[in-house]
Amino acid sequence: MRLRDLSVAATFARRELRGGLKGFRVFLACLALGVGAIAAVGSVRSAIFEGLRTEGAAILGGDAELKFTYRSAEGAELDWVGQVATGHSEIVEFRSMASTAGGADGQQERSLVQVKGVDGVYPIYGEVRLQPDLPLADALGPGPDGVHGAVMEPVLIDRLGLSVGDRVRLGTGELELRAALTHEPDKISGGFAFGPRVLVSLDGLEGTGLLQPGSFYETLYRLRLPEGANLNALKEDALERFADQGVRWRDSRNGAPGVERFVQRIGSFLVLVGLAALAVGGVGVAAAVRSYLEGKTETIATLKTLGATGRVVAATYLMQIGALTVLGIALGIALGAGAPALLGPLFADNLPVPALFDVYTRPLAEAALYGALTALLFALWPLARAREVRAAGLFRDLVAPERRWPRPTWLAAIFLSALALVGSAVALSGTTNLSLGFLGGLLVALGALAMAARGAKSLSRRMARGKTARGRPTLRLALAAAGGPTGETQGVVLSLGLGLAVLATIGQIDANMRSLIDRELPQDAPAFFFIDIQNDQLDPVMDTITSRSGIERVETAPMLRGIVTKLNGVPAREATITGSGWVIRGDRGVTYSTAPPIGTSIVEGEWWPKDYQGPPLVSFSEEEGRELGLSIGSTVTVNVLGRDITATVASFRVVDFRTMGINFVMVFDPSAFRGAPHTHIATVYAEEETEAPLLRDLARGFPNVTAIRVRDAIARVSEGLEDLAAATRWGAAATLLTGVVVLIGAAAAGQRRQIYEAAVLKTLGATRARILASHAIRAGLLGAAAGLVAVFAGWAAGWAVMTQVMDAKFTFQPVSALAIVTGGALASLLAGLFFALKPLSARPARVLRARD
Repeated sequence: MRLRDLSVAATFARRELRGGLKGFRVFLACLALGVGAIAAVGSVRSAIFEGLRTEGAAILGGDAELKFTYRSAEGAELDWVGQVATGHSEIVEFRSMASTAGGADGQQERSLVQVKGVDGVYPIYGEVRLQPDLPLADALGPGPDGVHGAVMEPVLIDRLGLSVGDRVRLGTGELELRAALTHEPDKISGGFAFGPRVLVSLDGLEGTGLLQPGSFYETLYRLRLPEGANLNALKEDALERFADQGVRWRDSRNGAPGVERFVQRIGSFLVLVGLAALAVGGVGVAAAVRSYLEGKTETIATLKTLGATGRVVAATYLMQIGALTVLGIALGIALGAGAPALLGPLFADNLPVPALFDVYTRPLAEAALYGALTALLFALWPLARAREVRAAGLFRDLVAPERRWPRPTWLAAIFLSALALVGSAVALSGTTNLSLGFLGGLLVALGALAMAARGAKSLSRRMARGKTARGRPTLRLALAAAGGPTGETQGVVLSLGLGLAVLATIGQIDANMRSLIDRELPQDAPAFFFIDIQNDQLDPVMDTITSRSGIERVETAPMLRGIVTKLNGVPAREATITGSGWVIRGDRGVTYSTAPPIGTSIVEGEWWPKDYQGPPLVSFSEEEGRELGLSIGSTVTVNVLGRDITATVASFRVVDFRTMGINFVMVFDPSAFRGAPHTHIATVYAEEETEAPLLRDLARGFPNVTAIRVRDAIARVSEGLEDLAAATRWGAAATLLTGVVVLIGAAAAGQRRQIYEAAVLKTLGATRARILASHAIRAGLLGAAAGLVAVFAGWAAGWAVMTQVMDAKFTFQPVSALAIVTGGALASLLAGLFFALKPLSARPARVLRARD
C-alpha cells in the first residue's frame, strides 16, 4: 500500500475518532473485561510465585532439607551435614491420636493430629508465634514435675475442650498444654495434613512410645547454608553420596512444590477461562465493528463513489480499531493490575500462602497480547467485508445485506491471527494438553453455537410462514424478525451461549463431584483406617474390633513405606515417564502378600507361589506401571528403611483407588521383606453409630494406634473441591458478564433497525402492546436457544472432564441445566425489552421521513 494512501487513511481515521466512542462502548467493555480477567489471574499467580520464591527459606524452614523415612540420619550422613551447613535443625513428623486426660466422668475427647517433634534450634528461619506469648523452648520444655509441654493449633484446643495448663495424652505419655500455636512459619511445606498441628520437643516424644520400629515417621534435617552456596552442586552431591539410602532433597528454590504446582495449574485453568471471556468478547468486538460499519454505510459509500479504494477504506477503519484496541487493553490492564495490587495486601495475611502483591509486567504483557490478537481476529472479518462490497451494495446494505467472502489474503490473515492466539495460549499457559483441550472445546462450542444460530434463523423463517404462526400475528412478527437477514440472532446466541456454556460445564462438573463425594464415596468407603498397628498388637486389635456389633468387615495388610529410586536400573528422576509420574514423587506405601488381595484382578503376568523363596518379585498397578514405562520382566528398585530392594515385575493388576480400601501400587512377595520391621494397617467397615465406641476402645487399649476417620478426610477433600469450584465459578462469572455486555451491545446495535421496524408496524396498525410482545417473544426464544445449546455443550464438556480426567461416572444434572436455559431466556428477555422502549416511543412519521 502506498504511503500517500496510508496518510489519507490516517487523516480519515483521526477525523472519525473525533466523533467520540459512540458505537464502540461494547467493544471497549468486552476487551477491558477479558483482558482484565486474564491480567488479574496472572497478577495473583505472579504474586504467589514471588512470595514462594522470596520466602522460600522460611517456607521450607531452611536453605535446604534432607528427608529420611522410618529413621534418622546416621554417621556419614550427619558428617556430611556438618561439613556443608553452618547449622541444622532436626524435626520428626508423623500422624497420631491426641486425647484429653479424662474428666470426672472418665470420658475422653480424641482427635487425629499431625505431630511435629522439634529440637532446640527450630526454627532456623521465621518465627513461631504463640498465645500467650512465650519462648518456644519454655513452651516445650519440662516443667517442675518433669512433664514436657506442647502447643496446639486453636482449632484442636477447641475440639478437645482444653485450656492452657491441661494435660493431653499422646501415645502412652502425657504432655501439658502450654499455649496455642498461632503461626508456624514452615506449615505449608508439609503439604496436605489430615489433622491439626501439635508441636512437641524431641525429648518430650521419647516418653510417648510412638516412635517404635516399623512406625511410620519422617525425619527432616533443615540446613542453614553459607551465603552463596551452590544449591545445584550440593543437591547432586547429596543424591550421589546417599543414592542407596532413600534420602530426599528439597531446597528453598521450591520450598512448597505441591503448592506451587497447584497454583500453576489452577492459575493456568483460570487464564483459559479468561480466554473464554475474551472469546465471548471477540463476538462483541465483531458485532461492534459490524454495527459501527453499518452506521458508516453512507460515509463508506460516499468515499468509494469519490474514488477511495478498498485498501484506503480498510486501512481507515483498521487504524480506528487499532487505536480503540489499545485503549481497551489499557483499561483491562489497569483493572487487572490495579485490583490485585490495591486490594491484595488487605487480604494477604489471610491467604494460606505468602503473596507479594505488586504490578508484574509478564502477566500484563500476556493479557495485552491475548487482547490484541482477539481484537484483530474478530475485527478482520467485518473489515474485510467492508473492503470487498461495492458502493451500491453498501447503500442498500441496511435492508438487504450482501454476503461475500473476503479475498484469500484476508482469509489468510484471519487464519494466522487464530493460529497466533492458540499458539500463544499453549506456549504461555505451561499446560499444553489442558490448553489444547480447552481451546479445542471452545472452538467446537463456537462452531456449535454458530450452527445453532443458523438453524434457529432457518426454523424461525419456516415457522413464520407455516401453520404455527397462522392467526397469531404477534408470534409471526417475532419469528419473522428472528429469522430475518440481520445479525441479531447470531449475536445473541453466540455471545450469551458461550458464557452460559462455561457456566453449564462448571455446573455439571460441580454437581457430579458433589454426587460422587456425598453419595457414592460414603456408601463404599470404610469408616476408619487404623495405622501403626505393631506386629504383636494385630491379633488383640482385631479381637477388639470384631467384638463390637455393627462391624461389617475388616481388612488388614502389612505396611511399609518406600521410595522408588530406579526403574530398569535407571535413576527414577532420569527415566522417561508418561503421565503425572506421581508414584516416584515422595514415598509410597508398600506391602507383601502370599496371595492376591481379595478382589484383585490380574490383567497380565502371574502371582508367585505361596512358598516362593527366590529373588524379589512385585505386582504393580497397571495404570501407574504403564506410565513409568514398565512391563512384565522390568525391574523396580525401592528403598525401604535405607535398604534398596530391586524386584522384578511379575504381574500387573487393576487398582481402583476410589474404593478407599486397602490399595497398594506395589505388592511384593513376602520374602522380599523378611526380617524388616514394619507395622500393619487395617480398614474397618462399620455402621456410623459404632464408630465412636470403637474409637474409645482402641484408644484406651492401644494408644499408639492412629485412627483416620474416612468421613473427616472426605469432608476435607470436599472443602478443597468447594474452594476450587468457587474459583472456577468466579472465572465463569467473568465470561458470563462479558456475554451479557455483548448481549446488551447486540440489542443496542439493533435498536436503529427496530425503530424503523416499529414505525412501519405502527403505520400498518400494530399496537404498542403487540410490538412489545413480539420483541419479548423474540428475545426469550433466542435466549432459550442459546441456553439449550449451552446445556448440550456443558453436558459434553462435563462428561469429558468427569470420565476422561477424573475417571469417574457422569450423570446429567437436570436442575443445573434448567437453571441455565431459564437464565439465558431471562437475560435475553430483559435486554430485549429494555432496548424496545425507545422504538416504541418513536413517532412513525418522523422516522419514515428521515428514511426518504
